[in-house]
Amino acid sequence: MIDLSPEIVTILMLGGLLVTILSGFPLALPIGTVALVVGWLLFGPSVFSLFYQQIFSILHNYVLLALPLFVFMGVVLEYSGIADKMYDALFLLFSGFRGGLAIVTVLLGTVLAACVGVITASVTMLTSLALPAMIKRGYDKSLAAGAICAGGSLGILIPPSVMLVIYGPMARISVGKLFFGAMVPGVLLSFLYCSYIGIRCLIQKKLTTTVPPEERTVPVLYKLKLLFTSLVPPVFIILSVLGSIFAGIAPPTEAAAIGAFASLVLTAAYGRFNWVNLRNILRRSLSISSMVMLIGACSVAFTGVFLKAGGGEVVQETVLATPGGRWGVFAMVMLIYFILGFFIEWLGIFFIMVPILSPLAPMLGFDPIWFGIMICVNLQMSFLTPPYAFAIFVLRGVAPPELGVTSADIIKGVIPYILLIIVALMLCIFFPQVILWLPSMMIK
Repeated sequence: MIDLSPEIVTILMLGGLLVTILSGFPLALPIGTVALVVGWLLFGPSVFSLFYQQIFSILHNYVLLALPLFVFMGVVLEYSGIADKMYDALFLLFSGFRGGLAIVTVLLGTVLAACVGVITASVTMLTSLALPAMIKRGYDKSLAAGAICAGGSLGILIPPSVMLVIYGPMARISVGKLFFGAMVPGVLLSFLYCSYIGIRCLIQKKLTTTVPPEERTVPVLYKLKLLFTSLVPPVFIILSVLGSIFAGIAPPTEAAAIGAFASLVLTAAYGRFNWVNLRNILRRSLSISSMVMLIGACSVAFTGVFLKAGGGEVVQETVLATPGGRWGVFAMVMLIYFILGFFIEWLGIFFIMVPILSPLAPMLGFDPIWFGIMICVNLQMSFLTPPYAFAIFVLRGVAPPELGVTSADIIKGVIPYILLIIVALMLCIFFPQVILWLPSMMIK
């Protein structure tokens, strides 16, 4: 065993993590390797006992049982055909406006976020439905791509969100309160996105065209019927999950089970429930959940070694030494998360950094719910900022080649939305009740 100072351990582990992640291996492998090598050097064979304790605690956390259930619910709804029906309804309502299809895309992403909660599914569905429709009608490629990436990324913030399910146990705060703390900021982001699209398309008319009247001229009663039949099922799903939590009927884990069952009922009602789809749903759900749990297990092992070696105190003391008082420290925390989002998947960031930095919230006099939601809103940018920009990669991979959408088009399109996320963060700083109002209304 080697005797190293906490400062040296901090540099070795964080530096080694960054280097190994940039090597391109799947996230769990670099995290676990750094934890094992440094842990063995510091503690010898006893590191395996530490690993066991850390991994056992994460894999047996009852709240995290909601994770595979919410993933299952999202995948089921991906196969249900609900997105197709909602897109048709919103298309008829907004396609007559300049930029209407891009606004429809963001609105659909907002509704899907409250039903699916898995960013891969949201961006994939939006790309398949909205991208061909916009490009074929003469929409600017960067405008179309930006709307899809921004709208699809809302799925990781608006509850039921996998991100919030993981943040709660890591920070030791209520997942239910996080759910309701994220709702208004999520809707605020959606409003900012739609407002930006509408204003920009009014100013720069060449970016879009209006849909020909013959494509949207249908009886009013038909529009209302289509809108009703397409939006009531998602509302049913949302109320079955969030309503039971808000009313104090069920905690997040049981609410996730209710949502999973409701999604199966909805899929059966749409005639999409069969053995082939069920097999694909189970495989996809197992794949996503196993990936998350593997990253979580390796990350908590990393954090266990890091904290036991004194690295946590080094990071906290360094952050607390930031000039500018508590707001200077808060700005440093947000900057750390923002920079890490360029290089590391949000799962790794959460499992490693949240146990280290979340204790700073009460020390600085910040509400832990507000502090946590600010971090989650901040990490919305990680899906849009290269080199690790998950929404960009998903859209680029799913987009039909014949549409000619390039990575440059997508990157150009997401830049305004990154700025809008910063605007939302500033609004939440000046008006903290944007986050705290709904959690304060929950039935205990």
